Amino acid sequence: MEHALSPATLSELRRPRAYPAVSVLTPTHRREPENAQDPVRLRNVVAEAKKQLETDPAVPRERRIDVARQLDQALTEIDLAHTEDGLVIFAAPGEHQVWSLARPVPERVVLSDTFLTRNLVSAQASERPFWVLSVSADRATLWNGGVDRVTEHRGGGFPLTRTRQNFDAERLERIGDMPSTFRDEDTRHFLRDADTAVAKLLREEPRPLYITGETAALSALDDVGSVTKDAVHVPHGGLAHGTPDAVWQAVGPLVAAEARKSTDAVTRELESARGRRAFAAGVDEIWQSAREGRVRLLAVEENYRVTVRDEGGDHLVPAESGDLDAREDIVDEIVEQCLETGADVRFVPDGTLGGVDGIAGVLRY
Repeated sequence: MEHALSPATLSELRRPRAYPAVSVLTPTHRREPENAQDPVRLRNVVAEAKKQLETDPAVPRERRIDVARQLDQALTEIDLAHTEDGLVIFAAPGEHQVWSLARPVPERVVLSDTFLTRNLVSAQASERPFWVLSVSADRATLWNGGVDRVTEHRGGGFPLTRTRQNFDAERLERIGDMPSTFRDEDTRHFLRDADTAVAKLLREEPRPLYITGETAALSALDDVGSVTKDAVHVPHGGLAHGTPDAVWQAVGPLVAAEARKSTDAVTRELESARGRRAFAAGVDEIWQSAREGRVRLLAVEENYRVTVRDEGGDHLVPAESGDLDAREDIVDEIVEQCLETGADVRFVPDGTLGGVDGIAGVLRY
């Protein structure tokens, strides 16, 4: 199952497909007893997707069989013991993908010529992704960070390793010879390579960066690097060879502190916008401003969701889940639209926005 959504991956998902490109969404649960219902719901929603394929006259028989087979293959790849809050299956002729999301999704099936990506975009934004680079004298490991975990990122040259005759980085740590190790020109060249690899990744996928390593390693990286100078340094050795849990334990408190600082900055900016009459709040007002590309900063409470109906294209009104023409993921639509127009999207803890119904923004004009 996929977790990390890069700009390149999103662009690939958004390209037109031969009809039908099938998107299957279903909520999932992390814990008992709620997760007992997940297997049945998953089977039912996939069965509904196959039914729609069967009854759609625009789908040729060969294509219907192909896409149904892709859905079946996707089911075999799903591990419900390790799901999060939502599951998305994409299936089209000759391809399928499964995405696990740390944000709830409405249960639905959509047949179109593109995949439904807005729930992925919103989930990615809510995770506040970051990178962790762990360095030692012989290894540089990159970790993909989210709201409550890190996973190892393999790609872009990572993990970087080096070998040298009679070189034992762990022994050097034990005997306290690390400072001289990191003054060695070969080691500094290795760290410079790690900095260059991270710089390339940050150009493709900008995120906050944390760096872990021995104090001597962090100091040497400052001397030889460029982008790593602006990262948050975490003096903690051994994590280049460590486990995801160990890395999360080291960086988690700093990530939480940065999230609190970010929330405080958002609330200050919203208050300032009120005084300048550049403030918008409520799903209807924000929706209209987002469609016009006027939102510069969007703030959404983490668990805010609302079902609405579009009143003739002018206003949104409350609706019940399952109503005809109800839009159950309007918040995700707004998030994607704001990101498309270059807005800064921040998810904040529930209750942060006070009496503005879970969503507010700062307008460009």
